[in-house]
Amino acid sequence: MTIHLMAKSTVAMAKLAALTALTSAFVTAPAWAQNFPISAAQRQTANEVAQKGVPLSELTADAPDRYTIKSGDTLWAISGIFLKRAWRWPELWGMNLNDIKNPHRIYPGQILVLERKDGFASLRLKGEQSDPPTVKVSPRTRYEMLSDSALPTLRSNIIEAFLAEPVIVDDAGLRAAPRIVSALESRVLITKGDRAYARGPDGSPMLDDQPREQQYRVFRNATPLKDPTTGEVLGYEAQYVGKAKLVRSEATTVVENRDGSQSMALVPATIDIMAAKEEMRVGDRLLPEPPRQIQTYTPRAPDGKVEGRIVSVYGNAVVNAAQNQVVAINRGTADGMEPGIVLAILNDGASVVDRSDDSRPLMKLPDERNGLLMVFRTFERVSYALILEITDSVRVGDRLINPRQ
Repeated sequence: MTIHLMAKSTVAMAKLAALTALTSAFVTAPAWAQNFPISAAQRQTANEVAQKGVPLSELTADAPDRYTIKSGDTLWAISGIFLKRAWRWPELWGMNLNDIKNPHRIYPGQILVLERKDGFASLRLKGEQSDPPTVKVSPRTRYEMLSDSALPTLRSNIIEAFLAEPVIVDDAGLRAAPRIVSALESRVLITKGDRAYARGPDGSPMLDDQPREQQYRVFRNATPLKDPTTGEVLGYEAQYVGKAKLVRSEATTVVENRDGSQSMALVPATIDIMAAKEEMRVGDRLLPEPPRQIQTYTPRAPDGKVEGRIVSVYGNAVVNAAQNQVVAINRGTADGMEPGIVLAILNDGASVVDRSDDSRPLMKLPDERNGLLMVFRTFERVSYALILEITDSVRVGDRLINPRQ
């Protein structure tokens, strides 16, 4: 944290010292703010590159001699400015290892200088200071967290919504989840601010017995995700429609019948709708809100060979996807997928007839690399990935491989 003040007297300086001490005692950067992961393999790659640099053949054709880091930049974006393959950002770090001890601690305003020598390239920070330049402000006290302005590897705001929305379950799992059974005044559609009623599965009523408020995500019936090659169902994608909180537990009560007799009746749990992506209805299912996690991503190629396919485009009825869209792939934790893994997208080569040959043989054109995607959320047999860059539209069924292959 930096604090910049201008004081014009000894008294003001004394006040400043007291204020600085007090502020330092109570305002600290979050522990996770710069705790971005750096794997042993990435550090080893950086150390190897630091010895001699990156071959000039790995530089982009228009790599600049110097680059001033701007607000909004990411390590991925800067790597793409200097290197042909942006996912190799640890090599960019290695090019500058002497100046930058932590690749996540570079800041807007710093200048990277590209140096070429003996067939190799390296980077250095202009000047000796690796910290951001000091800016004086006046007349009031201001402070900023340096950790907030440090460059992330990848901007996660693009995928934040998808971290909460899609969920992969088996069909039986979703059917066993609590469900909305009614709404006030017998409404058919329910939205934010409405009150509704829900029941847990048989033998597991919804009870308000926790010290904290119980919140739920509301999902529509699950859609099967099928492997494009085998047709096998890999899991069921539940459609996120909103959020709810539990207000009252389920219970039972005694009701008077018309003939004067009494019988037991169920009293469903009361829920209030806190957010709605679209209108909810009777039959929608509720799953507990998971603890909020601070997720960071370190784009990297997988260690071994990968063969996969795109299963679906999330949230769309179409089969084509564009840049910054989310897709489901047919590889999950069971296949070694982890958040941050980058895969190359291949367009299937078309099958065409050679009309220049009188025998008209059938030809299969080669698969061509079309772009990159990054896995950010994993389930056992399915993962969600963000399309980072493409040259043409991405289609359901497109192949996925290790970008090193």
